[in-house]
Amino acid sequence: MKQSIVDYHKDEENHWVAELNCGHNQHVRHNPPLVSRPWVETQDGRDSMLGYQLNCVKCDTEQPVDNK
Repeated sequence: MKQSIVDYHKDEENHWVAELNCGHNQHVRHNPPLVSRPWVETQDGRDSMLGYQLNCVKCDTEQPVDNK
């Protein structure tokens, strides 16, 4: 199910995590060549993706909302 990015935070390993409007969190790593998300490396890039919809597998499987 598609859900919009509403904010970000870093996890305990210093990786960026998108906070989705459904209450779930999803990592948004830039790890080329496997995953190319250069926008996650700058504040302007992250800001530009606010509102962007990611597929939330946790919604698809009806998991409870995440704690930060």
